Amino acid sequence: MKDNEVLERMSRGDEKALDYLYRKYYRMMTRLVISNNGSEQEAKDIFQDALIVFWQKGVSGKLVLTSKISTFLYSICQNLWRKELERKSRLVHEAKDGEQYIDEDSEERGLIIRQCIANLGETCQKVLTFYYFDGLSMELIAEKMGFANTDTAKTKKYKCKKKLDELVKSKYTKSDFLD
Repeated sequence: MKDNEVLERMSRGDEKALDYLYRKYYRMMTRLVISNNGSEQEAKDIFQDALIVFWQKGVSGKLVLTSKISTFLYSICQNLWRKELERKSRLVHEAKDGEQYIDEDSEERGLIIRQCIANLGETCQKVLTFYYFDGLSMELIAEKMGFANTDTAKTKKYKCKKKLDELVKSKYTKSDFLD
């Protein structure tokens, strides 16, 4: 199939065009992710997401193609993978933030932190407990708390953590945490 035929079929909602794109470009697009520190499953997910974006644009009639389909799909995959890598990087930094509060070797420190969390509002108590003690992801926290999305959950966690920092600093000194 030529690019213009694929676009024509897409505009009619012909899913055979989608199957064709999947089979034709799967290896090329997944190789992009795998060669940039991604797993086979992540590569598959990114490519499927890219196809969905491409399909939605094609079906809506808002797709203006100034390059080959392969180039367009490649750039979508590249952008999606870059966003995923940024998200992973933020998660690693957030996990390191959590480590400064939760030291499994010190029950006393955990007790102090739990007591301070108990002095926060109910929402902050839940968000911080879900994240730091229960180890829930931001996606799950957003779902459990009824937040609009994960960004809302991240913002709330950040603000609650800041309140917790201030509370701990007002009640305790560094020497309270030194062994």
